[in-house]
Amino acid sequence: MKLLLVLPKNERGFWGKVSKSGKAGLVRLNLPTIAALTPRDWDVEILDARARPVDYNAKVDVVGITGFTAEMPDAYEVADRFRNKGVKVIMGGVHVSAMPEEALAHADAVIIGEAELVWHKVLEDFKRGELKPRYEAGHLCDMKNMAIPRRDLLDRGMYVTGFNTVQATRGCPFNCDYCTVTSFFGHEFRVRPLDEVIEEIKGFDTKEFFFVDDNIVGRPRYAKELFEKLIPLKMTWGSQASITMAKDPKLLNLYAKSGGKYVFIGFESLSQKNLEKMHKGWNSAKGYKEAIKKIHDAGINILGSFVFGLDEDDKNVFKNTFDFIMETGMDAAQFHILTPFPGTVTYSVLEKEGRIIDRDWAKYHTGEVVFQPKGMTIDELQSGYYWIFRNTYTIKNILKRSLRGPKGIKYRIAMNLSYRKKALRMPEVSGI
Repeated sequence: MKLLLVLPKNERGFWGKVSKSGKAGLVRLNLPTIAALTPRDWDVEILDARARPVDYNAKVDVVGITGFTAEMPDAYEVADRFRNKGVKVIMGGVHVSAMPEEALAHADAVIIGEAELVWHKVLEDFKRGELKPRYEAGHLCDMKNMAIPRRDLLDRGMYVTGFNTVQATRGCPFNCDYCTVTSFFGHEFRVRPLDEVIEEIKGFDTKEFFFVDDNIVGRPRYAKELFEKLIPLKMTWGSQASITMAKDPKLLNLYAKSGGKYVFIGFESLSQKNLEKMHKGWNSAKGYKEAIKKIHDAGINILGSFVFGLDEDDKNVFKNTFDFIMETGMDAAQFHILTPFPGTVTYSVLEKEGRIIDRDWAKYHTGEVVFQPKGMTIDELQSGYYWIFRNTYTIKNILKRSLRGPKGIKYRIAMNLSYRKKALRMPEVSGI
């Protein structure tokens, strides 16, 4: 039996695309994990449609597809074309779990929730000719003895860096309105046994890796034990984490001592009212500067994330955020337009208020306005997004932030040059 796993593409957005040289960023673990869950008597292939065209004449028995919301139009096209040739298609992931009826218009079966709990049942039913339309995980999976992703099935040549990614935890102790994490992975913060995580990392053939966890410090005691076990490995890594890490000096010290060179932090907004409204009030906007200094003092570079278009935002938010980034010497920043992803509280609220103006999923890459903002016009929000991206990543401003000290400078330069490439693809805006 031949199983083809397809990662679809999105040609519109600035995120998740491959470069002109055919290179991509971090490895996503979803399809390699599905491959690892598949019995060894199956022939499994992973195809990244961002880099290589799909061969619809390939002799396959089943096609599995998952992707981000912005990739779903392409995912549905791939599914339709295979089904027209009589090939069974199974779809899953966050978007499909939120919109299963939509997906079933293009698939023979959908998986709702975490696939670990149902994948073997799906394949067994297929072999018997009894494939059902819906397979729903009734609960969250136990993270003991997790399948090790089949990285051997990936085209290593298409990744610039970040080939080795790993997951130690799932879920998030917080429940921010705009985020899909808790709707899919749940409120419960689950952890893998430490020894299993370390053994997987020891198997890497590089000295650098990235934790794809949504909040690596979500359970501080676990994080400290993990970092202590990483120290002897003498590797370098990065991850996503909440700004609450700045309140724990020991945690910060271990993060850096174990090889944590950079951290992705969702600041989201400088407005405490915005943070409260999105249920992220545990982020203290007035404490941001002190927290950034503590993280920097620990020797950790910061990649900050900001969301624009929140209800308390007006057109001054872009200049205010830019000034904050430059004043604090934030190493790099990522910007997003508020996007109502299906399955989130934000989606439900904006839909109820009649403010969603575009349901073309291809535009849901956080770089286009798909809703009616309150404090500014659609054009002001879109133009402001372009302005702050391009202004943050001028050579002059990159150097101002990157040359704050010699320690960790190569990571700062690399991050900034990567985001500068995205910024230069955006339209120039004369002013805001």
